[in-house]
Amino acid sequence: MIDWKNTKAAVYRSKKENLKPVFDVDTIALKNLFYIDEQKQALCENTQRFLDGKKASHALLWGSRGTGKSSLIKAVLNHFYENGLRAIEIFREDLNALTYISDEIRALPYKFIIFCDDISFEAGDDSYKALKSVIEGSIELPPKNVLVYATSNRRHMIPEFYTDNDGTIVKSGEIHYSDAVEEKISLSDRFGLWLSFYQGTFDEYLKIVESYFPSLNPEKRTLMRDEAKRYAAYRASRSGRTAKQFFELFGDRFL
Repeated sequence: MIDWKNTKAAVYRSKKENLKPVFDVDTIALKNLFYIDEQKQALCENTQRFLDGKKASHALLWGSRGTGKSSLIKAVLNHFYENGLRAIEIFREDLNALTYISDEIRALPYKFIIFCDDISFEAGDDSYKALKSVIEGSIELPPKNVLVYATSNRRHMIPEFYTDNDGTIVKSGEIHYSDAVEEKISLSDRFGLWLSFYQGTFDEYLKIVESYFPSLNPEKRTLMRDEAKRYAAYRASRSGRTAKQFFELFGDRFL
């Protein structure tokens, strides 16, 4: 049994079919996430309602890679931990275990975020149905102390093909989707809160990089910015993740 009073998060391990407590949780704070203020406010307000016992929504954070989706969920956990928030991470291939995890935690006096990171489903993969049942329940109502926060590069989490639209018709001005399209849209529709993330501008990227180097003199700052620009061009990315990776690789040169 996990001592949830002193444990911030756990991760599901399928081989042992149990939850493993995580003690080295990423300590990222909300103040260290830049240029996603609207997303931060929306997710924090939703989480606060959840902790207050009010109506709250399952959340889908979707968009470009490296733009802060996962970091925001971790920062929210750190921010609300003292208020009774806990997190359980589960991987896509283990989603069928969600019902058992829910049974284990539904009577506990803590509120849990089920964290599904970078989640997507390929054609023919129906494991997402387990996610639906936890969000909406079946004959048994879903647990009141559980919310799902998922991240994905795809808004609908499932690839959509032209062939999915076979059988879609327009009748009397109303679109009647094929069963394939309805099935795919219905999964993302179960998330009441959608938050979108996009790559920022070059200036925003450089400001994030500079936040890792708060005390550089003007000469070193100019050299650092030039190197950061080259690194972003090489990676074809100007995301917050790219800024952090630049710092990890080249920080010692300038500090």
